[in-house]
Amino acid sequence: MKNRIRALRAEQGWSQAELAERVGVSRNSINAIENGKFDPSLPLAFRIADVFGLKIEDIFLRDEDSSGQRSARTE
Repeated sequence: MKNRIRALRAEQGWSQAELAERVGVSRNSINAIENGKFDPSLPLAFRIADVFGLKIEDIFLRDEDSSGQRSARTE
């Protein structure tokens, strides 16, 4: 899942370690999330969104498949 965490963190002037402390995870976890190697749990995604004062969907973006179509999701 793509995300805007790196850009949002930079806007705040926070290091990965500072963001990690604010949301209660390791710096390695923030690094993995930023690089798309780890998708956060829903509770962690909410904590990240809360720290930035945004909604989850403003931070985490749906992946698009190779045809440019967004992945199907249930509502």
